[in-house]
Amino acid sequence: MSEEPVPEKLFEDIADYVLGNPSDGEVRRTACYCLMDALGCGLLALREPDCRRLLGPVVAGAELDNGVRVPGTSYQLDPVQAAFNIGTMVRWLDFNDTWLAAEWGHPSDNLAAMLAVSDYVSRNAVALNRSVVSIGYLLSGMIKAYEIQGVIALDNAFNRVGLDHVLLVRVASTAVVTSLLGGGRKEIISAISNAWVDGAPLRIYRQGANTGSRKSWAAGDAASRAVRLAFMAIQGEPGYERVLSEPDWGFSAVLLGGQPLRMQRSFDSYVMENILFKVLYPGEFHGQTAVEAAIRLYPEVKCRLDAVRQVVIETQESACRIINKEGILRNPSDRDHCLQYMVAVAMIYGELGREHYSDKIAADPRIERLIRKIRIFENSGFSRDYLDPEKRSIANAVQVHFVDGSSTENVLIEYPLGHRKRRQEAIPLLKQKFVANIATCLPRERCNEIVEKFDNPSLLEGMPTNHFLDLFVV
Repeated sequence: MSEEPVPEKLFEDIADYVLGNPSDGEVRRTACYCLMDALGCGLLALREPDCRRLLGPVVAGAELDNGVRVPGTSYQLDPVQAAFNIGTMVRWLDFNDTWLAAEWGHPSDNLAAMLAVSDYVSRNAVALNRSVVSIGYLLSGMIKAYEIQGVIALDNAFNRVGLDHVLLVRVASTAVVTSLLGGGRKEIISAISNAWVDGAPLRIYRQGANTGSRKSWAAGDAASRAVRLAFMAIQGEPGYERVLSEPDWGFSAVLLGGQPLRMQRSFDSYVMENILFKVLYPGEFHGQTAVEAAIRLYPEVKCRLDAVRQVVIETQESACRIINKEGILRNPSDRDHCLQYMVAVAMIYGELGREHYSDKIAADPRIERLIRKIRIFENSGFSRDYLDPEKRSIANAVQVHFVDGSSTENVLIEYPLGHRKRRQEAIPLLKQKFVANIATCLPRERCNEIVEKFDNPSLLEGMPTNHFLDLFVV
């Protein structure tokens, strides 16, 4: 008789962490801000027709009585499709929180699966006179999902082998929502093993001429798959214990050239503590400090655009690899992942908003002329500090040289506004961002009620998830 396979240690560690005690203290307040910001980004995205056309049930009219509420809409959907809807909204504008390491990603993408399952469980619990899922419980799940995604990303660069980071959204969300559905250690391990069996999408839709809108719904797709796998595990679907390390057929053998996954640290609350918020500028995070530097230079440059000889940007290796683009930028998704475009717009307009990625703004001939004068170089010190766990900087330096031989100062910004080192400066602006975003979709009285909840953490944490989502129904 063959021995029963022993699960991967990573699977056991994830399951034990998910079933462990929740974090407390300041990290929970940060989780509140993450919830607030993600929902605001999702509501703002509803102004985009290309986003709205992807929302709703798969088949017209196939809604679910007492189903999950999709914020900013009247949809009531099954939790799998609701997770796709919410994830697509949150990620659409590239404005939600970010995690940068060997792998990159957006941990608030996990909120889609957790919010959908929490609401589904709560609405059905009310009908059966059972306990509902509180926002406090949801926040605990967020901290755990952020940690799972972010810690795996610290040393494992899936991007270097052409794979997309939403793999980690699927893994982290699957673990947490299996627990939300009542699953124990066995079910969580089974579910996340199937999440790894799924492999990973190709990163092609984020790169070069192939950049397209799939990068805005890929996380929603990962979240919906996580919910499906969690339900299957709860129903008894078995897992595959050695999916990572099995020779020839395992994840590492097939997709990582035989290299094992590396884990730098155990799971705690490191990721939530160090999460990066996009406070002012929608766009790829490696360029945020470059945009801020360009806006500082705007008063000096705005009247001398025709006299610019060269713009020099020093940046980190990751930015050189993923947002240093040459050639035609075909759509907004292409432009918000182009360092040259973001810097040129910031230097010409003195700001950078979602509207600046539109075809109308992109047709401004000044942008293309300035882009041609931008030169990008890696600064090895920036690259080292980017990966230093005590610094986690995302530095850029921008300097403009004019045809008469004069130059601006070399503006260096190491930490973006959304960094932990600038948290006090950022939070008031993050709240302003949220208020402005929800006002695009909800009546003033409802907006005031929602803001009041976020201003009172104890009130918010005790609130049932279904009552919370009812505030966002249109």
